[in-house]
Amino acid sequence: MSTNNSTQHVQISLADPTPLGLFGLAVVTMVASAQKMGIVSDVSWVLPWALMCGSFAQILAGILDYCHKNIFGGTIFCAFGFFWSAVGMSWMIKAGTFGTALAAGVDGKAIGFAFFAYFLFACIGTIAASSANLFLFSDMVLIDVLLLCLALDAWGIGGHAPHAIAAYAEMGISLLSLYGAGASFLNNFYGRTFWPVGAPVNNWKQ
Repeated sequence: MSTNNSTQHVQISLADPTPLGLFGLAVVTMVASAQKMGIVSDVSWVLPWALMCGSFAQILAGILDYCHKNIFGGTIFCAFGFFWSAVGMSWMIKAGTFGTALAAGVDGKAIGFAFFAYFLFACIGTIAASSANLFLFSDMVLIDVLLLCLALDAWGIGGHAPHAIAAYAEMGISLLSLYGAGASFLNNFYGRTFWPVGAPVNNWKQ
């Protein structure tokens, strides 16, 4: 009598989640930048898009990218998905959703340190993106600018300038991410370069 102890590996085929993650980023940054620019008032109607597109869509894309063994996409999408969850919760605390005691204890400078920590992490992501393609590198540079300006604005440094720069950087992220989402979707759909994303800025991976 013999037993078969061989191990079988089953691989589940998953589509590239990059278009979903970039679309989620594009939507939330568009509505958030509109609020920063004063086109819309307050953040009440920004919150649903922050939680669903900014957070849930990016976390889902990140998890699926981890399944693809894509360390860049998995880490960046998940990290910024959690970022928008935290930002949304911060807005809710400030608005008194979780009670007046928490709202009374809000110190706007505290969130500046979170923005700055994300800025430092985004700089690391920018280094990696420079070896991927021009689109990712450009998008990450704008994210760097946004996060640094958000931190400066939260700390009250630089007057109104950091807020204004953050608003335009965020709109730039939205438009560029929409292009990237479209490029990733169409390039995967057609199996060829339909919309170019540009060559890597450097050859450090070689």
